[in-house]
Amino acid sequence: MTTDRTAQGGTLAQVEFDHFREFLQDACGISLGENKQYLVTNRVRRLLEEHNLESFSELVGVLKRNSNRRLRDQVIDVMTTNETFWFRDNYPFEYLKSTILPDLMQPSKRMFGPIRVWSAACSSGQEPYSLSMTVDEYRRRAMGALARPVQIVATDLSSIVLEQARQGIYDKLSVMRGLSQERRDAYFEPLDGDRWQVKPKLRECIEFKAINLLDSYAALGRFDIVFCRNVLIYFDAALKTRILEKIHASLKPGGIVFLGSSEGVAGASHLFEMIRCEPGILYRAL
Repeated sequence: MTTDRTAQGGTLAQVEFDHFREFLQDACGISLGENKQYLVTNRVRRLLEEHNLESFSELVGVLKRNSNRRLRDQVIDVMTTNETFWFRDNYPFEYLKSTILPDLMQPSKRMFGPIRVWSAACSSGQEPYSLSMTVDEYRRRAMGALARPVQIVATDLSSIVLEQARQGIYDKLSVMRGLSQERRDAYFEPLDGDRWQVKPKLRECIEFKAINLLDSYAALGRFDIVFCRNVLIYFDAALKTRILEKIHASLKPGGIVFLGSSEGVAGASHLFEMIRCEPGILYRAL
């Protein structure tokens, strides 16, 4: 029988918490603040039981040895899963449809190949599918004429949420969060159990890949547009700058970045020009 305070629901010991923070920082760059013991305990307790671990110290030992990839992915998943919903903040998708796509679709730009969009930290897929819907709505408004095809690359650190995103299956509550009935009826197929699945035409232009934002992005290629929204808030200032520098290097000349409403380019401001697209802003690579 386990005697660990964590497994019993007690307070996580400071030394165990510090070791866990170190693992999370090294694994994905997320910096847990002080006094987050309850958050960690609440999110991870179930994994102790599932993997028959006697203590939180044993969990950290397994994570540091990297001897159980599934457990590692599960821990990262529960600690990085964030609120996500369809067409979050709306304006990036409307501006993409009204301004960016028409500009990139000009016949004079056909020689530049497909338009490439990166949805970084895509979680369970609502953002890349919202992008795919936006492209399809633009296509229908333009009477089906697309001078250039659109490719969407969706990445996340967690292989668990990436698999959910690939399947494109959502329960009733998830579908209702930011998705109009009109779009649901146009782009989803009903399944049993009050679930909905994204139609194949939305999925066919999206490629899902596991990527750690701390690693190299070179294998992804270059992009016209990057959505990296509500992610940088979890990193310290130095790491934010590093990630923004790598994003800049992954952009084509004049490429565009959308960040979250509470995020900015800060230490990488010399690499980007801020552009207002009321009610929000975007950043163009210099």
